[in-house]
Amino acid sequence: MRIGGLTMSIAVSTALLLAAAAPALLAQSGEPLQLTERKKAEQKKKVAPKTKAAPGKNTRKKANGKKADAKKDTKAPTASYAGMPVAERAAIQFDLNWTNHYTGPADGDFGDRSIAAVKAFQKDRRFQETGVLAENEREALATSALNRRERVGWRMVDDRVTGAQVWLPTKLATHESRGRTGTRWQSAQGQLQIETFRVREPGATLATVFEDQKKEPPNRQVATGALRGNSFVLTGMQGLKYFLVRAEIRDLEIRGVTVLYDQAIEETTNYVGLAVLSAFAPFPGTGVMSLIGPPSRSKIEYGSGIVVTDDGHVMTDRRITEGCNVLQVAGHGDASRIADQGNLSLLRVFGASELTPAAIVHEGASASALTLVGIADPQAQGGARAVSTVSARLNGDGLAPAPQLGFAGAAAIDSQGRIFGMVMLKAPVLASAGTTTLPAATIVPVNTIRRFLDMQYVTPATGPRGVDAAKASVVRVICVRK
Repeated sequence: MRIGGLTMSIAVSTALLLAAAAPALLAQSGEPLQLTERKKAEQKKKVAPKTKAAPGKNTRKKANGKKADAKKDTKAPTASYAGMPVAERAAIQFDLNWTNHYTGPADGDFGDRSIAAVKAFQKDRRFQETGVLAENEREALATSALNRRERVGWRMVDDRVTGAQVWLPTKLATHESRGRTGTRWQSAQGQLQIETFRVREPGATLATVFEDQKKEPPNRQVATGALRGNSFVLTGMQGLKYFLVRAEIRDLEIRGVTVLYDQAIEETTNYVGLAVLSAFAPFPGTGVMSLIGPPSRSKIEYGSGIVVTDDGHVMTDRRITEGCNVLQVAGHGDASRIADQGNLSLLRVFGASELTPAAIVHEGASASALTLVGIADPQAQGGARAVSTVSARLNGDGLAPAPQLGFAGAAAIDSQGRIFGMVMLKAPVLASAGTTTLPAATIVPVNTIRRFLDMQYVTPATGPRGVDAAKASVVRVICVRK
């Protein structure tokens, strides 16, 4: 379709409408758009449609034979997927979204369109085009999708302004600021923008907000829109950018998200925009991620650790150490996981030398403004393992902004140079209905760490305070999973 002479991605438009569970695009008159367009076409032609002569007997047999073959082609794959849990079917669809083979909703309804997407993936990877993923093919799909998610820094963020949960490409949308009624994340030059909004005003309904979103800002030109039940989706052009909007209503409150991106990055951003809208969880228990669960864990995961003794004891985030076949402290060798409690794991590197322990015995460490000392994921620093620092604030139990991947297990230093605690990055899991949403990152207090060490009969070292001292005591922890 064209808007102002510019081509809008039909695939993205269709996918977003399907993601909103709209049965058909609605025209201004309320009639399905397909019917409206058909009426216009008939009025222009003003002639009866031409009819073809009935096919001969042989032609009819061939046609019927082809239809029968087509039914056979899809019958077996459909039966195979019918036996899968709905979460697994939805996970396959979501992975196919990320590999750009499927533009429909990841809802677990595995029909002909989903099977065709599987075949397209198999064809691209030179697998046999059966429509059913063998174990190695499913692993290849999951790995490809995971690599794309990791490449853009895909992670869940709690939007404290609207109360929604937003899955973001954090390596693309690196700048966070306050929006008009929500939060805005955008790239350095503004080519990609993601903004949440919240409406709770007297007289506001989903229908009125739907109409308002069509007109505001004034340079917005709608290509497609669907309003059904408790949600709506809009797509089109806003100036020289594509825009995508999704919103939902619950208990008289409307929460939504808008994605804007330049035409120049369309090829690399279409599937990201679709993923943001599909995964957007305006309320607990909503969004595609509530159906399929958290993304699969990386086979190799990187975190940070704090050296606490001269004997090679290292504290880190327990989540980093889960399911590991091999644990290593970079530059010092294999590590043994000797104790766990709550969110903490205690590792030990036997025979290690040149480890500098941190001083975690200072009393009274407290602050809202903190300096985080950790080692970012190798992908974020060109394969290096440099220790870096970032600033953050502790708001209640949450840490904002949440640090990048690799900072799980990092040291948090207060304004007096004392270790305030250890960074814990939450697994990106959506809360179910009725549960409390946990922040994406938080702090394990130093007193909790000390009590845990006491229970293990480990006496932490003493030493100087300050950011430089903390840098010397932070190491990279590497987890390798099968």
